[in-house]
Amino acid sequence: MQQPVEFYIEKFQGKFEPALVSELAEKGHYSRMEEGGTLMTPGAYIRSIPIILNGTIKILRTDEDGREILMYYLGSGESCAMSLTCCLNARRSEIRAVAEETTEMVLLPVQSVEEWIVRYPTWRAFVFETYQRRFDDLLKTIDGVAFQKMDERLWHYLQQKIQRTASSTLETTHEEIAQELGTSREVVSRLLKQLEKIGRVRLGRNRVELLTR
Repeated sequence: MQQPVEFYIEKFQGKFEPALVSELAEKGHYSRMEEGGTLMTPGAYIRSIPIILNGTIKILRTDEDGREILMYYLGSGESCAMSLTCCLNARRSEIRAVAEETTEMVLLPVQSVEEWIVRYPTWRAFVFETYQRRFDDLLKTIDGVAFQKMDERLWHYLQQKIQRTASSTLETTHEEIAQELGTSREVVSRLLKQLEKIGRVRLGRNRVELLTR
């Protein structure tokens, strides 16, 4: 689906050169994905680079046994460094990307992405910034796994989730949380009950409400 150039001018608000925004409108494909929709799967070739316009995409790493761990989130104005790497090097995806909520994005063809790095300084800066930001996100994930106890990781995870919504209540299951943290449902349930006991959360059916930040 195509959108007029005015649509992208409003979305990016001076982030890119006018000529680049015109090319985004001409060559980009506007897409809307509902909550739970899959944008990328492990083993598949990535044919286009997404820039998130509105909403949230979560990036997950899957092992050979099908277990997953949350790596980072993509929000408005952001792109995925791993999809850039796979596209530019013709490699298969090593991640799964899933819409955390209804998400709007523009999908950009690989050939244009490569050309723009040379032609447009703002695009080149955007690509480098994307790599740096995702690298920082991965360091935080590694630090959490290596140095934090699971109760600390769980609390940080819950805070991350609510920061991306206007609500302090998360509609999710203990199993979903466990999958994204790379642990068991029993561990998550036990730690959530501890958090409820000390007054930091209130638990309901498929719901976790944060009472403190």
